[in-house]
Amino acid sequence: MKKWRNTGDRFLSAGLGVFILFLWEMVGRLNILPAYLLPPPSRIATAMVRNADLLWQHARITLLQAVLGFLIAMLLGCLLALWLDYSPVARKTLYPYLITSQTVPIIVLAPLFAMWFGFGILPKVLIVVLVCFFPITISLLEGLATVDRELMDLMHAMNASSWQKYRWVKLPAAMPSLFSGLKISGTYSIMGAVIGEWIGGRMGLGVYMLRVRQSFATDQVFAVITVIVMLSILVLKLIQIAEKKAMPWLQHDQPYEEPVPHQET
Repeated sequence: MKKWRNTGDRFLSAGLGVFILFLWEMVGRLNILPAYLLPPPSRIATAMVRNADLLWQHARITLLQAVLGFLIAMLLGCLLALWLDYSPVARKTLYPYLITSQTVPIIVLAPLFAMWFGFGILPKVLIVVLVCFFPITISLLEGLATVDRELMDLMHAMNASSWQKYRWVKLPAAMPSLFSGLKISGTYSIMGAVIGEWIGGRMGLGVYMLRVRQSFATDQVFAVITVIVMLSILVLKLIQIAEKKAMPWLQHDQPYEEPVPHQET
């Protein structure tokens, strides 16, 4: 029954998407809105096919910058979260600055990075790091702080070392929170790379989008947006696969259902 219910939910979701695309196509076909404002999906698909090679050349640069920045942010975020959890003094000292750092819009810092580091790959990667760093750090830090106190008391009574406490209790308990932050950061990584490319560069989806926008090629702009969405979904799916591998004991995609009470006949 659960298998059929999940299949039905997928068909329902896919049907809604097809219905929205159909309405969008009809808006373009009936000239309710001109194509230069809102091109129909068929025209966007044609633009994607016609410019597939060029889109791929730019997309792989954006994906490379996003993956590099995401991996660096994951490493730095995990290390900082572990340090702040281990040292109360460091947490009280640095946590306010960590929160304050997110009040500065990334679009304001991007031109400064271009001035400081040029128009190569480095400023784009740094922007991705800044975009992805905060969700990972905060999610893992909160997960480490909500570990069951009774388990920690048990480990302390067994004279466990700090490494053993983290290895066997804290890190496994904080994994769901960590992957929640990774999912958020993973979807933001592509966006961060595109924002960096808007400031300056020679290759990337952000650069390509600016070029076609200046040519008023709206269908190609939507094609770039579609590729960005596809890359973000790809990154999210890869993180979900890693989540299932790292936490096989969790039942993913299966919401809790109340048991049906047994009725005597």
